[in-house]
Amino acid sequence: MLLAYVNWDVNPEIFQLWGFPLRYYGLLFGTGILLSILLLKRIYGREQLSESAYDNLIVYGFVGIFVGARLGHCLFYDFAYYTQHPLEAVLPIQQDANGDYRFVGYQGLASHGGAIGLITALLLYARKYKVTFIRVLDMVGIATPLACGFIRLANLMNSEMIGHPTDMPWAFIFRNIDGIPRHPAQLYESMAYFSIFLLVALLYRKNIHKIGHGFYFGLSIFLMCAMRFLIEFVKEDQVGFENGMLLNMGQLLSLPFIAVGLYLTIRELCKNKEADNTSVPDQSAAIVDN
Repeated sequence: MLLAYVNWDVNPEIFQLWGFPLRYYGLLFGTGILLSILLLKRIYGREQLSESAYDNLIVYGFVGIFVGARLGHCLFYDFAYYTQHPLEAVLPIQQDANGDYRFVGYQGLASHGGAIGLITALLLYARKYKVTFIRVLDMVGIATPLACGFIRLANLMNSEMIGHPTDMPWAFIFRNIDGIPRHPAQLYESMAYFSIFLLVALLYRKNIHKIGHGFYFGLSIFLMCAMRFLIEFVKEDQVGFENGMLLNMGQLLSLPFIAVGLYLTIRELCKNKEADNTSVPDQSAAIVDN
C-alpha cells in the first residue's frame, strides 16, 4: 500500500531572477487572478457594462484581495508576532537572527481576509461608479471559485495547509514536512472550488437566475465556505493557539459567510418560486368557461 502514496517533494522555488525567487505560489496565485479577470471581462460584456467600469473594478478588486488577505493573516493567525514586527506585515521581508532583513515574499495570506477586503473594495467601487453593489457581488461571485481553486494549488506546491495523517491510498507524503502519509487537504479544497465554479458558471450561462439579486454571490460563498468548514476537520491546525479548539480559526471565520450565503441563495430561490406560482394561469376558470 505504501507504493500507492504520492511522494510530494516539490521545490516551491522555480528559479531566481536577479536574486528574486519566482515561486509556484506566486505563479499559480497570479494565474488564478488573471483567469478570473478575463472571465469578468466577458461577464461585463454580456451584462452590457462599460469597459471603463470593468477596468476600475479590476484595480479595486486586486487591491482589496491582496490587502485584505495579508492583513487577515496578520490579524487572525499571527497577531502577536506582527505587533512586534509591523514592517513585515506590509513589506515582503523578514528579519533573520542577525537582525538583517531579506526578501522572502508575502508568506501568509488569509482567504477570509481576502474575502473581507474584496467585499469592502467592491462596496467603495459601487459607490464611486454608481453601480449596484449586489450586482457587482454577483459578477465577482461567479469568478471567485476559479481563483480560489488555483490558490489552493499554490498551497499544495508550498507543502502548506497539510492534512491529518491517513492510510488512504491517495495520501500525500510531504517530504518537506515529514515522512507521514497525510490527507492532501489543499487538493480537496482546490477540486471543490473548481467544481463550484463549474456549477455556478453553468447556472449563469443557462441564465437560470438574473445577475443583481445576490444568487450567484450567495451560492458561491455558501458552497465554498461550507466545503472549507468540512475540510478543516482533516487539516492540521495552522497556528499553535488553535490546538484544543473545538472549531479552528478557519471554521469560525467561515460561519458568517455560510450564513450570509445561505440566506441570499434561499431568498432568491423563494422569490423565483413565488414568481413561478403567480405566473401560472388559473386553470379552473378555463374549465368553467368551456
